[in-house]
Amino acid sequence: MTEPVRIYRQGADTIPPHPGSDWTRFVCISDTHSHTFHIPTGDVLLHAGDLSSWGSLSQLTVTVEWLKSLDHPVKMRITLICNGLSMVAGNHDLCLDEMWAQPIYGLLPEEVQQARTYVRSQTAAGLHYIEHEPFRFMLSSGRQWKVYGSPAAPLYAQGSFQYETPDEARVIYNRVPNDTDILITHTPPFMTLDRTRKGKHAGCHVLSNKLAELRNCRLHVFGHIHECAGAQINTHDPFRLVDRVSVNAAMAVTKKAIVVDLLN
Repeated sequence: MTEPVRIYRQGADTIPPHPGSDWTRFVCISDTHSHTFHIPTGDVLLHAGDLSSWGSLSQLTVTVEWLKSLDHPVKMRITLICNGLSMVAGNHDLCLDEMWAQPIYGLLPEEVQQARTYVRSQTAAGLHYIEHEPFRFMLSSGRQWKVYGSPAAPLYAQGSFQYETPDEARVIYNRVPNDTDILITHTPPFMTLDRTRKGKHAGCHVLSNKLAELRNCRLHVFGHIHECAGAQINTHDPFRLVDRVSVNAAMAVTKKAIVVDLLN
């Protein structure tokens, strides 16, 4: 029987050729912080936030232009062949968070609006910015994937898209549709690839509980905790319809992407 998932770590594993039209190759990255890297090709590139270093529009632009240059072709439902790139923001991406559009924080409202308009205008180039919303795409094989993306994370120092209480977190994650196939968040869930260098599990409890409801979720990509980058297959839940791959795709330490092949 063919295993429905294969995981490769750039640099640690030899990444084989694409397995064919019955599979979708996801290339997972996060926490690039305005740096550019060599990225393997695939069908879909997923960026889980912290696009910039300190949240300026100029830093954001460096990342977005780099992402647009990468080759990850996918046949979209609108029949345009374009780069299949999806991204969310993170706690460093201040210029994308409307809450930071105040001179007291060093960002003018017009800069935040310009940044948000800029990332939303990249669809024609195949780059899709997702902020607390669903997104669907269809491959040439006819396989449709349902994606949901959220930039949120628990409060840690000063940063964008952060929440302080479990109630705030529930409002955010209750919006995730239960039929989601691919979930992209900036924060990890609690106890999943979330251990800091001090040994603390910094993931979100509420997100972890929400994932238990997502019986069809095949892939969860996140970042935020740089030192715990990696991937694992969650198979311990007997009530799940499919196994879920969890990927902490933070590149700040490893400098490497993680490739996940999913059988359609």
